[in-house]
Amino acid sequence: MTRPVTGGGGGQSLFARYPRAGRREGLRHQMLRVRGRSVAWVPPLLLLLGIAVVDGYTAENFRIITWIVLVPGIAAALCGAWGTAAFAVLSLLAYALLDRAWPDEFQAGLPDFILIALGGLLATAACVVRIRGERNLLRIRGIAETIRRTVLRPLPMHWGGLDHAAVYLPADTYARVGGDFYDIQPGPHGTRVLVGDVQGKGLGAVEMMAAVLGTFRECAYHEPDITTVAERLEVRIRSHRDHIAALGRSDFDRFATAVLLDFPQDAQDAVDVVNFGHDPPLIAGPHGVRTLPTAGGLPLGLGDLVRPDVPTLPPVRRFPFAADETLLLTTDGVTEARAPDGTFYPLAVEVTRALTADPRTARPRRLAALVRDGVLRHSRGHLEDDTTVLAVRRI
Repeated sequence: MTRPVTGGGGGQSLFARYPRAGRREGLRHQMLRVRGRSVAWVPPLLLLLGIAVVDGYTAENFRIITWIVLVPGIAAALCGAWGTAAFAVLSLLAYALLDRAWPDEFQAGLPDFILIALGGLLATAACVVRIRGERNLLRIRGIAETIRRTVLRPLPMHWGGLDHAAVYLPADTYARVGGDFYDIQPGPHGTRVLVGDVQGKGLGAVEMMAAVLGTFRECAYHEPDITTVAERLEVRIRSHRDHIAALGRSDFDRFATAVLLDFPQDAQDAVDVVNFGHDPPLIAGPHGVRTLPTAGGLPLGLGDLVRPDVPTLPPVRRFPFAADETLLLTTDGVTEARAPDGTFYPLAVEVTRALTADPRTARPRRLAALVRDGVLRHSRGHLEDDTTVLAVRRI
């Protein structure tokens, strides 16, 4: 299958540093585990001990024993339901023992005892609600991931005579499925590659993504002319939009940017490119990095906006592509990744710098890992959009 790059370039440490990027677990769960064991009980326990010590060593006009009501509240945000209940009971016991240690005239008394008991009950109830919400969120994220894996099929290694490596990083969008897609389809007329991004998110974007990929896999195998494949993709987008509009839905105006590649059998040192308004591909190799000048085409689904006398499809352009070069395709999650100061990720500059330091970086796996790590560092893990990287090279 397409290799989801996980090694090289410090990728694992970057994911640990930026757990929001491409992982289910929240930052809270990452921070409260040491060597695989939960230490969520430590903060509320330290707070309980701190309140007890301060209350015991201060004067009678500075009683803070009632602050112990904060302990089950902190536990509700960090621990499980049983742990929160245990801290609620422990807080009551600590309050009773510490308060009775003072003379009668300085004791807080029954009203504060009731306050702490009520606070413990509310904290336990809030913890139960929180855990249910987290479980529902994980379930929704699991469904979203299953949907993506169903639509984006796994690709065998060296599929279609190409060495390839792919990276997909979902943005932090509350488990809404994004519209990034890619596929490789070998056939009797050569190997075709498609990378793109459907406008918007959610199930509507997934529906259009599935329609585009299904058409691509069918016609990329059978059609000898890459222009016909491009035409079929445009027609499929429009027919899908007509179907959505007929259903009365409001999301029928979606479109998709995409790059369609053809590795023809009769030209082993070239690649044909059709660009539907997508970021232009890069070619990286021993002689440096070059951007393929393919911009200018309309996205898929917008061809009906032009005049009848104007071609609706972007032209097919052929570029030299040597055996020791890698073609890099990304979605706008890469080029639009922002640093805290607002600057965009300089993709071509970073790839050029890495190739100058080590020409072996041009290999697909290393190149995909380089872009992944660079985007995470540049954006500090705050991805504004789904990020997809696909690097391919002829075998």
